[in-house]
Amino acid sequence: MDITTLVVVGLVIAVALIFDFTNGFHDTANAMATSIATGALKPKTAVIAAGTLNLIGAFLSTEVANTISGGLINESEVYIGPEFIFAGVMGAIIWNLLTWLVGLPSSSSHALFGGLVGAVIVGAGVEGVNFMGVLTKILIPALVSVLVAGLASCLAIKVITFITKKMNPENVDSGFRHGQTVTACLVALSHGTNDAQKTMGIITLTLIAVGVQPSGSDPQLWVIAACGFAIALGTYMGGWRVIRTLGKGLTEISTPQGFAAEASSAATILVSSHLGFALSTTQVCSGSIIGVGLGKKGAPVNWGVAGKMVIAWLVTFPAAALVGAAACALAKMGLPGTIAVAVIGAIVAFIIFRLSRRNPVNAMNVNDQAEVKLNPDDEAPKTKPTQAQAA
Repeated sequence: MDITTLVVVGLVIAVALIFDFTNGFHDTANAMATSIATGALKPKTAVIAAGTLNLIGAFLSTEVANTISGGLINESEVYIGPEFIFAGVMGAIIWNLLTWLVGLPSSSSHALFGGLVGAVIVGAGVEGVNFMGVLTKILIPALVSVLVAGLASCLAIKVITFITKKMNPENVDSGFRHGQTVTACLVALSHGTNDAQKTMGIITLTLIAVGVQPSGSDPQLWVIAACGFAIALGTYMGGWRVIRTLGKGLTEISTPQGFAAEASSAATILVSSHLGFALSTTQVCSGSIIGVGLGKKGAPVNWGVAGKMVIAWLVTFPAAALVGAAACALAKMGLPGTIAVAVIGAIVAFIIFRLSRRNPVNAMNVNDQAEVKLNPDDEAPKTKPTQAQAA
């Protein structure tokens, strides 16, 4: 391996772990938004538990990682340079940060796949992408999983409501509050079995592309550990903006609803991970929350917020693909082009971070009511004052 290739591979691994970190804080909401919204878990306790269980989940399975490293890109038929993969991951990071800024729970998974597909098409041509694999392992499972999770949570809350309708409401709330600590942890564990593996697959694909390990081989232990720690750290940081949207933006969630949504999400994600489907855990959890809103009277769904989320879901794959394609066009120029992509990405990330400080969301105000906006420069939403502000 020449020095230029070695540098590019190092950049790929570094940026892949950065993506894993952004995936963690972007998707903390998947596991903990409903528990935080109902008060079953304190915000800081929730993110610590989610980070720990994401790390454990990363070691439980490699089926999804193998899907990405050996099922989406035709690395054995065309030359896949590490700079192509680098460009694709950069596209995913930028999209993740943009949707985090406006609090939209878009799919980190589809951002990653879209960025990778766009970059490979520019770098190696359309023959470099296994479109049947993209369809059967990503796009179809994405649609089916949302419907399954939504239907399961809708039926679950109806059954729970029927069983508990004559029980003391305080006892019901207390019981399901404890139950949510279990189901929320299951979602966090299942998230680690699915999302942490996507970055493992990217790093493994890079190592295969440069001939460090054979095609079709499993991720190495150091790759599993590094990805597990990266997503765990990102989860611990807490994506408070997205947590607010899922916990308060879609529907007002009670503890039975939170329990039903989390149980449905965990079951759907765990089954998909076992089958090697790289689905979007964000979409699954959002579908479950909408399902419990539809399944219980007096808990209307905010279709305005849901509509914005659907728009984000639809545009995530092609938007990340365009960014990945543009990045690859520059990265193909050699090491200077690859470094230029890294510098541009760092500048964009810094700008997004500075914009986020205009209207910060944290553990203190995450449960305030807020409306999701597609334009971060819109007028700040009217929220109830936090305890700190009231003081």
